[in-house]
Order: sequence, then structure tokens, then C-alpha cells
Amino acid sequence: MTASKTKPKTASSGTPRAIDRIRAVADEMFYREGIRAIGVDEIVSRAGVTKPSLYRSFASKDELAAAYLRSYDDLLCRRFDDAGVGRENDPRGHLFAYLEGLAGRAAKPGYRGCGLTNAAIEYPQADHPARKVADASKRAFRARLVAMAKAMGADDPQALGDGLLLLIEGTYSSGQLFGRGGPAKSLVANARRLIDASVSR
Repeated sequence: MTASKTKPKTASSGTPRAIDRIRAVADEMFYREGIRAIGVDEIVSRAGVTKPSLYRSFASKDELAAAYLRSYDDLLCRRFDDAGVGRENDPRGHLFAYLEGLAGRAAKPGYRGCGLTNAAIEYPQADHPARKVADASKRAFRARLVAMAKAMGADDPQALGDGLLLLIEGTYSSGQLFGRGGPAKSLVANARRLIDASVSR
């Protein structure tokens, strides 16, 4: 899943503000290379700004990483919500539409999985700012899947929601390894089988 490509805001001169250039560069590099692999010097150099410009907006690299992950979480929420447009009373259709989009993204060159999952692996410390954002996002998404499973009439909504989460998380990681033709191509079919087996007829 790629980082958000939002158009940076501009100053009165028509050029992007320093903070927006910093955010755009950090979002791209953190997603592609990993947060720990990218230093502040590289970010400000590529953004064409100074270190004081960065530290006026972010107290530390850790806070910049947390800001990147909050934006990434917003992107994931928008994608999930957009898949449900016109399917407000059809949780299965909503979920399948989202999974089809995810399967397509996971097969594209340069796919690096979920930025939040990657950050949770990079930062095992529960109190790290980046890890806190990742944890909150994942817990909220898990709860949302369980709620959808309940709306589908699952015999055990928690088990179905968790099963769907495992399929999605597996797609994040396997997409990076296999790309086109990998396990992601079977995501929707496997989700359908899991749901059918979890809902009494």
C-alpha cells in the first residue's frame, strides 16, 4: 500500500511550504525504505529545507514518524470507507470491494505492504510514538472487522473478524515477497470461503 499522494499546500508565492515538502519526502521515504533507515539529514536535503525548518514543526524524528503514520492511517480509513459507498447495508459487498482493491495494490511493483504494520515491526517498544499510532490503528481496524462480521451474522464474530484480519495482514507481507501472481490473487476467494464457513445458513 502506497503512502498518500496528497497535493502539498502552497505559500502565497505558489511554492510548497517547508512543512509540506518535509511531510511529502518523509512519507515517501519512510514507506519505501523504512523509518529507521532514513535520517533527518536525508529528509531535509531532499526536501530542500533546513533542519531548523523541520524542528519548528516536529520536536524529533520520532514525532515526524508518528505524523507520517497518522496520515497513513487516514489513507487506510478513506480506502476502506470508499469501498463501502453504495454498500452501506451490505457488509459482505463492502468488505469484498476493499479486498479486491488491496489484492490489486499488493500485486503492483514497489508494493511495500502496510506502513503501519512495518512500523510496528520496526519499533517493538510499546511507548514509542510511532508504535502507539500503529497499535491504535490496528486495534481500531480489528474492532471494525469484528463489527462487520457481526453484521454478516457470523456465529462467532470475533473469530471471523480475526480470521479476516489475518488474511489482510498476510496479504501485506506476501505482496512484498511475491508481487504479481502471488497469494494476494486468492485473497477475495479465501475471504469468501471463510465467511461462508462462519455464517450459519
